[in-house]
Amino acid sequence: MRQQTLSSAFRQRLHDAALLWLLGGGTLLLTTLVPLHTELLGWTPAFWLAGAPLIILLGLEPSLLRVWLTPRRPRRRAPHHSVWH
Repeated sequence: MRQQTLSSAFRQRLHDAALLWLLGGGTLLLTTLVPLHTELLGWTPAFWLAGAPLIILLGLEPSLLRVWLTPRRPRRRAPHHSVWH
């Protein structure tokens, strides 16, 4: 069976759309215009505004999770040498 790959332009548009969706949904959730949990819908607003775009991003870039979870270490700088020795 032959695997189909997404063209890079389509993949980039999908990536950008998911980031925009996540940014907009995160803004709505953080400003509490849309609650995380409702009596009627449960956790559905949180899933569709934050969970779904995260799943899409992780599907497009599986290594993104490893990047997000690795601790950031400051880079070591070369020792500073004065101009005048």
